[in-house]
Amino acid sequence: MLRVAVVGSGPSGVYTAQALVQQTAVPDVRVDVLDRLPCPYGLVRYGVAPDHEKIKSLQQNLRAVLEDERIGFLGNVEVGARGLTPARLLELYHAVVYCVGAARDRRLGVPGEELAGSFSATDFVSWYSAHPDAVADGFGLAGRSAVVIGAGNVAVDVARILARGPDGLRATDVPQGALTALEASRVRQVHMVGRRGPGQAKFTTKELRELGALPGARIRVEPADLALDPSFADPAGLAPANRRNVEVVRGWAAAAPVPAGARSLTLRFFLRPVELLGEDGRVTAVRFERTEPDGDGGVRGTGRFEEIEAQLVLRAVGYRGVPLPGLPFDDARGTVPHTAGRVLRQGVPSPGEYVAGWIKRGPMGVIGSNRPCAKETVTSLLADAEGLAGRAVAPDPLTALRDLGHEPVAWPGWLAIETAEAALGRSLGRGRVKIADWAGLRAAARPDAA
Repeated sequence: MLRVAVVGSGPSGVYTAQALVQQTAVPDVRVDVLDRLPCPYGLVRYGVAPDHEKIKSLQQNLRAVLEDERIGFLGNVEVGARGLTPARLLELYHAVVYCVGAARDRRLGVPGEELAGSFSATDFVSWYSAHPDAVADGFGLAGRSAVVIGAGNVAVDVARILARGPDGLRATDVPQGALTALEASRVRQVHMVGRRGPGQAKFTTKELRELGALPGARIRVEPADLALDPSFADPAGLAPANRRNVEVVRGWAAAAPVPAGARSLTLRFFLRPVELLGEDGRVTAVRFERTEPDGDGGVRGTGRFEEIEAQLVLRAVGYRGVPLPGLPFDDARGTVPHTAGRVLRQGVPSPGEYVAGWIKRGPMGVIGSNRPCAKETVTSLLADAEGLAGRAVAPDPLTALRDLGHEPVAWPGWLAIETAEAALGRSLGRGRVKIADWAGLRAAARPDAA
């Protein structure tokens, strides 16, 4: 038997486990999927906006994989804590595949970024997704104006949640605390700002179009911003996806003025943040430098500046991998060095250690991109299987984890959490509502812990 640990239960981890049990080259493979959280699915549970029900339904596909009898789920197990180092894992399993994603957001690196009211979009997403590490409160929803810095799908998501109001969220699994705060929100002006033009933005057309369908909110674009983008006048040279984005934005350029008091979402382009301004330690505005195309696909500063009022600033300028103690890490790339998924230590493949997902290739691609990435890693692992299977490992990893002080939550424990969340929703007159704190999750899982 070949025993494999997959660290991380998001899409890359689940696809890795699936590839391992569906192959035929090694007939007897058993996989334990470990996760720091008591809940599976990674960013599908904790990163997809609550009003994106179609994408969230991917959980059912991931669930089907994790219910395979050859795969075990062990949540509430943190690698790097209580003596569970990468070296110790290799004493428990023949091979370990790290699918730990890219958990840290990128910084703006501008003065004032630490002012109260300035957050990463990651923090905001974690809050409305009920991540147990999320801040319980503190987002500046009492102010009237919010600025979202970034032009990717995460920026679109957080801008949409701010601008749409709570009506469309009551039927989702958004935690009650976040829903209550959004119901009381005084934010009426949301600005989503990118440093380049719409022809270079990273958001997908489907996400972009959703902004134009927000109930009770008006969307607008500054025509002066669009005039700076050569591709706006002639998008023929753009890739099809970017061309569609330009066409959508063009339709908003002639939008009617927003009535006083109505919620608005304004898309701004060719503005680079240079400073967050504040008063009494709290953010009050963002100062931007106007940029312009440099002729090589980038932008350059013009020396002209403008300020946008903001009591809440959310930066959505990308993710970055986090070093895992005991594993090599390429700080410049934010990934674990590897070749075809094999972890490299001082340039040499480390027997039994592998990576897949964002910690392998960086934060790029969509959910489906994890399938071929996982397949490549599993192909490498299977090529090494004969040498790996001959090594002695612990007969019972679960007992070893408990001996180290971990309290693993197995699949029945996760099902108990689901049951508790359904009961919580019924008590609130809603559908299923996520439990948003560590204590609540562990208490719900404990009767059926591993």
